[in-house]
Amino acid sequence: MQLKDSFDRTIDYIRIGVTDRCNLRCFYCMPKEGIPYEPKADLLSYEEIIRLLDVLGNLGFKKVRFTGGEPFLRKDFITLLEKTHQLSHYKEIRITTNGTLMTQHIPKLKELGIDTINLSLDTLDAERFKEITRRDDFSKVIDAFHTLLDEGFTLKINAVVMNGINTEDILPLVALAEEHPVSIRFIEEMPFNGGYKENDTKFNATDIFDTIKNKYASLSAKTGKHGDTATNYTIDGFKGDVGIIAAFSRTFCNTCNRLRITPKGDIKTCLYDGGTFSIRDFIRSGVTDEQIANKFIELIKLKPENGFVAEEGIKKSPVRGESMSTIGG
Repeated sequence: MQLKDSFDRTIDYIRIGVTDRCNLRCFYCMPKEGIPYEPKADLLSYEEIIRLLDVLGNLGFKKVRFTGGEPFLRKDFITLLEKTHQLSHYKEIRITTNGTLMTQHIPKLKELGIDTINLSLDTLDAERFKEITRRDDFSKVIDAFHTLLDEGFTLKINAVVMNGINTEDILPLVALAEEHPVSIRFIEEMPFNGGYKENDTKFNATDIFDTIKNKYASLSAKTGKHGDTATNYTIDGFKGDVGIIAAFSRTFCNTCNRLRITPKGDIKTCLYDGGTFSIRDFIRSGVTDEQIANKFIELIKLKPENGFVAEEGIKKSPVRGESMSTIGG
């Protein structure tokens, strides 16, 4: 079974934020003082998440990504991964993490066949890492980086590019892919920062490309596939590759294949919408699995054509009150 939206896009990928809590305080994600966290009772329970994943799997969903906040902060997160694995619907179970809490869990991840990790890392400079994250955990992230590679994981590095903050880190991060089989993915800064500032993303995807191309003339685009958010590139002699995600420019919407569920159970058919529907409240009203499936089918048909249409629909100002932690990575 394949679910199609109104623009004939196949929707088969679900991203679930398991918690809005994070042990870092990256300034592009939330204010220094943090954000008001949701009470545990207001979050989707693991039982509710597994029920939703089972329904979505029966509707043809093949990929799930767990995000946060920081997913490894939620108690018994490994239990959720085990139960997801047991469903057998999902060919790909993925995790996006900041890497500070995960190394002890690597043997279990391998056992479950979770072999691809997205690791957030915006700089290779320890002091700048501390300035960006407001935490002194650089060594933990680098340890996770090397341990994951040593253990044979497919590793993707997610680096948010912030004008005047870490643009000088672009080339050092690119150089990681010369020596290691990793994918370095540069992401335009987005406005989901808890309202800390207006974001006009002055350093955009084109600027990132030009920075890399000026240093590496052999930078060459790879053939993409449906659902790719990154435009990926090879560089001659590199073991890994480089990707650019135009998250603010939104140039990849025409092949979007995903839904998001926030930690408190709001379905977002687009990252830039305001939260389409509370699946948490719907489940807790006593509905059947068939009713849940029909609701997903209905919502997928309402998925907007692109992020600009979604944003216009909620009439938000450029200063967004949401934190990426509350949305789900």
